[in-house]
Amino acid sequence: TAKKEHPDLILLDVMMPDISGFDTATELKKSPETSDIPIIFLTALNSPADLVHGFQVGANDFLTKPFNKEELIMRVMHQISLVAAKRIIVQQNEELRRTINNRDKMYSVIAHDLRSPMASIRMVLNLVVQTVSPEAIGPEMFYLIDKANKETEETHDLLDNLLKWTKSQTGRLKVAYQDFDVIDVVTGVYGIFTMIAETKKIALTMEENVAGLKVRADKDMLNTVVRNFLSNAIKFTPEGSAIEIIVDKKDDFAKISIRDHGVGIAPDRIEGLFHKGETTYGTNNEEGSGLGLQLCKDFAEKNGGDVMVESVLGEGSTFSVLVPLLKN
Repeated sequence: TAKKEHPDLILLDVMMPDISGFDTATELKKSPETSDIPIIFLTALNSPADLVHGFQVGANDFLTKPFNKEELIMRVMHQISLVAAKRIIVQQNEELRRTINNRDKMYSVIAHDLRSPMASIRMVLNLVVQTVSPEAIGPEMFYLIDKANKETEETHDLLDNLLKWTKSQTGRLKVAYQDFDVIDVVTGVYGIFTMIAETKKIALTMEENVAGLKVRADKDMLNTVVRNFLSNAIKFTPEGSAIEIIVDKKDDFAKISIRDHGVGIAPDRIEGLFHKGETTYGTNNEEGSGLGLQLCKDFAEKNGGDVMVESVLGEGSTFSVLVPLLKN
């Protein structure tokens, strides 16, 4: 009957012919169809051992005979309220799960489908900016092409971050460990961003304080972290200033720091910088999504490291990533 009707609550006596209430409860809890139905035992048994046994076989409540009618009604209403609340939670969890799945699918589709054509557009614009001059096509046209090139770079980086963030959050992005020297990553990123820094008249330098810092980590993830830090540094550094990439050692970690002399960060914003995902604007009104810094922290922690920031408002900031050194 319980399997057929699936009641909201079962009031169950203990002393019954053929099968006891305890055995009945045991059978009900074994079946997936009836295991979630709450049980209130109504019994003349009131010893501590009986009470303990009742709860062990799945009782939600215990009422000894002779029972008070009002007390029984209150206990029934309490259990019914819990059942109703549980159903609401289950329903909301299912709706939330569907919403999250749809969101992650949408993010992945957007990032994946847009990333490839955006990469092609970026490559063409990079080539155009390098091969033409303001004198050849006019200053206004060159300005528009240069602006489109920069915005395309930022959009491509955002799509790349979005794709990696979605894969990371859905568990589809695994850490691919390999042994390498951190200077290999830094040199690669430095080479890419030198030209970008030059367009903003920013002097980009690299300083290696400790040589031979070998780590075991995901090279692509570390590259993403350094790339995001450096991209942000250029975004928030005024023209004519400088940015330093510093490779150092801190205890058992390799430390890669990006130091700028830009706008700096207010003290009240530093604590939540890697969590909130706030939209910020650079010195040329470049818009940031806030996703990059969250991704940096996520990738650093996945590799057993961490990220940190030091900043003085109006003087500049230093963003660092720590990666465990390879043990001999």
